[in-house]
Amino acid sequence: MKLLIIQPKLEKHIEQLEAELKNNPDVDVVIFPEGYLNENVKKACDLAKRYNTILIGGHKRLQERPKDRVIVINRMGEIILDRVKYSTTSFVVVEGLKIGHILCDELIVQGIKGEEYNDVDLIVHPIGVGMFSNEQFEEWITEAAKIAIKYKTMVIGTSHADGLFGDTGISIPIAYCIDKDGSVVFISENDVRARILNFETKEVLVLSEGLILQD
Repeated sequence: MKLLIIQPKLEKHIEQLEAELKNNPDVDVVIFPEGYLNENVKKACDLAKRYNTILIGGHKRLQERPKDRVIVINRMGEIILDRVKYSTTSFVVVEGLKIGHILCDELIVQGIKGEEYNDVDLIVHPIGVGMFSNEQFEEWITEAAKIAIKYKTMVIGTSHADGLFGDTGISIPIAYCIDKDGSVVFISENDVRARILNFETKEVLVLSEGLILQD
């Protein structure tokens, strides 16, 4: 199974997702950040069906609090998981893979709970904006590695390419993949190139030149 991990810029519409699907028709799954879909869920469902691809990430319901939600859409364009942020962590079985979800700072605030995660194959971690410091970057990677080891599962996270944390004026884009033994498959710091991961072989293909946002 091929997983495409993207770090799109925040945008009103989901043109970057559509472009990545068009440019990479052989991928099975696309993983994108928290809130990226905004309220474009119907369009995302149409894209999943058109390109025969599973979509995993986050969206917003602006009229609700908290507004951010987990979403998983199958190849037929059907929503098979839609969970509000800070609710009980959950998982879904997709084409034989048991996939868990942890949304942005849930990694630190509540972590993963429940014995049902003991045999999960993959935990996806959609992140909103980038990290506000190198210390936070290291903290989140370290915590993700602990979860990978504890549950013997792969953990994949990705943030937007832009977006500032509060009023700090800082955003360090992050994407990563930690294997089930805690070893690093890849860590992307301040490098927003999309990556294709072969889930079985752990081979990683880096796409495009991307955009370096900070020194």
